[in-house]
Formats: sequence, C-alpha cells, structure tokens
Amino acid sequence: MISFDDFSKVELRVGEILEAEKIEQSNKLLALKVSLGEKTKQIVAGIGKQYRPSQLIGKKVAIVANLEPRSLMGYTSEGMLLAGHDKNNEPVLLELRKKAHNGSRIS
Repeated sequence: MISFDDFSKVELRVGEILEAEKIEQSNKLLALKVSLGEKTKQIVAGIGKQYRPSQLIGKKVAIVANLEPRSLMGYTSEGMLLAGHDKNNEPVLLELRKKAHNGSRIS
C-alpha cells in the first residue's frame, strides 16, 4: 500500500505519439517521440511484438511523465506508457478516446 501523498507524486499526462521506430538490437523495444504539448519526450516501450511503429502515430496515450530518465539499449527513456494486458499477458496500450489536450494531467 502507498499513501495518497506518494501517489500524488506520480505525474500522469496525456501524450500523443508523433514518431515511432523499432530498436534494431531488440525484438520488442520501440523508441517513441511523445508530445506533451510544449515539450516532447522520448519513451522506450516494450510493445514492438504487439504494435508496428506505423500503428502508433497519432495515438493519444497515458504516460508517467516524471520518471527519472533511464538508458535502454543506448536510448534514453524519459517516461513510461501505461498499458494493461490481454488474456495472453500481452501488453495493450491504454488509449484515450476523447481528444484530450497533449500534456494535460490525468486525474
């Protein structure tokens, strides 16, 4: 269990995927450029088996925007996409149906 104060430190934001590319050294990692309105972040996500890069362009997704940057296979990841899992335990992106403003806080 975490306290509400701890949870409130997590910055969930609306992001729009602008670019997506496969990381050649990996069979599942994709490097994404995600617009948060006034800034863009690079996020590395392990969804390359389920999604082709071209399928992701323009999708509005939920991200954790205030994670400490982390290096994965030579790419810096500046956040995390939120996803659920299907019956086969494969990731399914959490997508927004309405056109929420890029960078707006998810609460």
